[in-house]
Amino acid sequence: MIKLQDYISRYEWDTYRYPTQFIRVKKQNWKKLYRMWSNPDMYTPNIELEEDTKEQSSTFAKWKALIRRESNQELENQVNPRRKLNELPETEEKLKHYFLDKIFLFQLKWATSTVNRISYVHKKYYTDPLLKYLLQRFPDTYLLMYNPVFNVKNVPVDCEILLVSPIGIEILYFLEVDEQAVIMAGNERVWTIEKNNDVSKILNPNIALKRTEQIINSILLSHEIDFPVHKTVISRTNSILFTNEPYQTKIVGKKEYPTWFNNRRKLISTLKSNQLKAAEVLLCHCQSTSVQRPEWEDDISIQTIGDLEE
Repeated sequence: MIKLQDYISRYEWDTYRYPTQFIRVKKQNWKKLYRMWSNPDMYTPNIELEEDTKEQSSTFAKWKALIRRESNQELENQVNPRRKLNELPETEEKLKHYFLDKIFLFQLKWATSTVNRISYVHKKYYTDPLLKYLLQRFPDTYLLMYNPVFNVKNVPVDCEILLVSPIGIEILYFLEVDEQAVIMAGNERVWTIEKNNDVSKILNPNIALKRTEQIINSILLSHEIDFPVHKTVISRTNSILFTNEPYQTKIVGKKEYPTWFNNRRKLISTLKSNQLKAAEVLLCHCQSTSVQRPEWEDDISIQTIGDLEE
């Protein structure tokens, strides 16, 4: 996850570095956790990540090492239960879920802070089932922007969920109601939801999708980036009936969802340059609300960071 609402993200600080670092450190920690789980008697509690043991000489290198050490140590603290070996699950499948739950907390931290600034996160995101689902079930090569807030002519605009993949950007609108209900898609401003003899109306999801699409395309065009953008309405719990699919919008009901989901899970690719470039410019146009982290008032000033970067 590279962006959560209007919280500051370290991915906007360095979009090219942090996604690859996250993937690498995640793999390292899974391997360590798995070895510890499969061979608890052979576990050595003083094992450290290889990156943490390197000597750094220059001032700038030491500062970079501080960032790297904090990043790696945060993840290790989340997933490495060195003080609680007995709490590890008994099966490998449960171990995977255990690991992903620990990683989830780490992902939230990286998406809501930088080394020197932090955002105050609403507690709802720690238990948001859709957010957790998207982070745990999709490959790490999908860069998630969860309801980002874009600055459009100095006005904040709430947008829909974005999945930035190696082959394009998909704007997602999840529409999930009572499982007994059927969603009727229309071409006007409203859709209807029918359950037994009850009928209710909701605003056409395509209106919100089009607004987000216009913002995304405008940003990409202004930076001369050619990257496909698609819109999708999804319901994992309901059938969506329609006569004509909305223009340039895919509708995925509960019957179509497994195929749609598996197609994205099957995408085997590394992070691509055009993907990272698109993510970088989108992050540059996002709103970020944060405060300075208290520990940096004592350790390293903002001015010092600026000097080091020069």
